[in-house]
Amino acid sequence: MTSDPFLFLPQALLAWFDEHARDLPWRAASPGRRDPYRVWVSEVLLQQTQVVRGKVYFERFLTAFPDVAALATAPIEAVLKAWEGCGYYARARHLHRAAQVVVRDGFPQNYEEWLALPGIGPYTAAAITSIAYGEERAVNDGNVRRVLSRLHAEKEPGELWVQARADELLFRADPGRWNEALMDLGATVCTPKSPRCGVCPLSSFCQARKSGRPGDFPTPKRRAPVQAWPAVALLIGDAHAAYLEIRQGGLLGGLSGLPTEPVEDGDEQGALERLLGRLGARHARLLGTVSHTMTHRQVTLRVYEAQADLPRQAIQAHALSRLDHKALSLTRQAQTALFEM
Repeated sequence: MTSDPFLFLPQALLAWFDEHARDLPWRAASPGRRDPYRVWVSEVLLQQTQVVRGKVYFERFLTAFPDVAALATAPIEAVLKAWEGCGYYARARHLHRAAQVVVRDGFPQNYEEWLALPGIGPYTAAAITSIAYGEERAVNDGNVRRVLSRLHAEKEPGELWVQARADELLFRADPGRWNEALMDLGATVCTPKSPRCGVCPLSSFCQARKSGRPGDFPTPKRRAPVQAWPAVALLIGDAHAAYLEIRQGGLLGGLSGLPTEPVEDGDEQGALERLLGRLGARHARLLGTVSHTMTHRQVTLRVYEAQADLPRQAIQAHALSRLDHKALSLTRQAQTALFEM
């Protein structure tokens, strides 16, 4: 009799995966190992994007840039436009920079080489190299953390603990397929709330299920408090063509957007006057208010329209954040209401 409680676990999980694997565009069937470019783009997309939305963005991005050479030679503005709406735009900037390195030096061939590229961390490097090259690397993401926490009934699994357990459990004969199976299980069955233990292929191995309270594992991580960020914006133009500025900073850097000024100490009028003065604008009129959550920031934007002798750019030609698209929707709503009067 064996003392290894997980001896038959790989067989159970991979059999389940063969039947229930998610139909995802980056998993398109092809002979041999997967295309590293498609795997790379998909993994970067899924870092901060849900799979349902990620599928749409992936198809759009691959249509615009079907291979790494197309991505590397494209202007960054075109890359950001293809990424528009996906958020966390530093991912797109890193992809673009890394693609230029790949075109110059060739595709990385192992974990360490992938890790050296811009925007590639340990999880992404492990996912790419295991799936595209068959390298024996265990991934460690939120889904894997949850599955392993429940298998071992560990309420507070630290990063080192999770990686060690993932390394121990890795099915080395087919690491890419194993990693995808483990992540699919966490995404579709071993979910954060109301895990579907009755259909889980690993239920007989699971210590959390035996405890009778699998949903208690792992203990939820503390989230950073959301900070309020009030601001005013000026629309000089209309929903089709307006004066735009290039955003700075890591969050929205490189995107175009309406001129914006933060509100300090609740003084909206002061922020508006600073913005009008900077642009030489006049006759400000409030259009409305929009809000949007970005990372741990809750932005409340008071949008004004004004007049100024400034050049206007076609909105459709530029990559804008969701916040700016919400702001522009106010003028569309106002125009519709005026037309219907």
